Amino acid sequence: QIKESATLTRDVLEQHFNDLKGTLKKLLDERLLSLLQEVDVIEQESIKPLDECQKLIEHGVSTADDLLREGESAVDGDVGTQNEKLCNFTKKALHIQLDSLPEVPSLVDVPCLSAQLDDCLLTILKNQIFRHGTVASRPPVQLEEFVEKPGGILVRWCKVDDDFTPQDYRLQYRKSTSSHFEDVYVGSETEFMVLHIDPNVDYQFRVCARGDGRQEWSPWSVPQLGRTTLVPHEWTTGLEGYSLSSRRNIALRNDSQSCGVLYSKAPTYFCGQTLTFRQVLFGIETVGQPDRRDSLGVCVEQHNGYDSLQRDKAVCISTNGAVFVNGKEMTNQLPAVTSGSTVTFDMEVVQLGPCSNEGGNFKLRVTISSNNREVVFDWVLDQCCGSLYFGCSFSYPGWKVLVF
Repeated sequence: QIKESATLTRDVLEQHFNDLKGTLKKLLDERLLSLLQEVDVIEQESIKPLDECQKLIEHGVSTADDLLREGESAVDGDVGTQNEKLCNFTKKALHIQLDSLPEVPSLVDVPCLSAQLDDCLLTILKNQIFRHGTVASRPPVQLEEFVEKPGGILVRWCKVDDDFTPQDYRLQYRKSTSSHFEDVYVGSETEFMVLHIDPNVDYQFRVCARGDGRQEWSPWSVPQLGRTTLVPHEWTTGLEGYSLSSRRNIALRNDSQSCGVLYSKAPTYFCGQTLTFRQVLFGIETVGQPDRRDSLGVCVEQHNGYDSLQRDKAVCISTNGAVFVNGKEMTNQLPAVTSGSTVTFDMEVVQLGPCSNEGGNFKLRVTISSNNREVVFDWVLDQCCGSLYFGCSFSYPGWKVLVF
């Protein structure tokens, strides 16, 4: 673990600083190009009037030279043509202003370019670079516990650095055969139920945290393996009134007129486990219209002749919060099932007398929880039950229930 994490840390540091070098070089090149372009613009704008002034002066000097040569030619010519040349020379000289020059900018108005470079940038960069990056020998959070669930794993983690104040946690996982971690949870809780887990397959988990008021994440915890041996809960297919998700763990009461109880594919709920129903948000209509026969619960066996779980050999909760045991309503009542509600069933065995193939008294201690309230009661059966079916029944469309 030490050598592997040290090698990984070296690779991360080298890659990060190589990326910084490339980015800094690119930024410096862009800044240099910008300054050079600024020099070019100032040079072109400043030298233009001086070039024009120089052209006017050179033109005037050239005109004066031509006039001077013409005057010399008139003086040196013969007497017959001398008078005519002198006359033309005089006229031309009167029209040319040889005593005027264009205005030349004063020296103080002529730009003189220079580069102003402040060496304090190196000092600032040096101080920032020397403070950039840290090496942590221990991550501030570590994975604490994996709890097997049907088709899922409940992952718990804890803070191990007393000086670290977490704001958010980030949980990632991957199959042991995959090389890529993916985010599965980001939030303030210290546990998360990871669903869609294949049974008897190893998964690798890791967690990190973000400090209070910080943007960057902490180092990752030591990756740990987790697995579940429990097959996922699935609703049975083929019932006309319900549509199922691809993994068959979500049931949607559709607009079919057919009624009945939707059962699990198999008796996959075992005593000692927690069975969870969650009302899933569904479009604009969050839940369907309630009916007194609506119910969520568990039962010993499937009976397709009923339209509700409020019957013998079953315990359930109706959408209005009433609890039924073997078809009889209890005096204790739980909150109504609404949008986003979670209902859990926990059972443990309390046996009354011997249990044989011929049957016998069998008692289950049942706890049903909903919206932070719970009821506890004993459910007496006339037969041993190693596993139970779960089911739901809804009279109107719009209900969408996830089971895990």
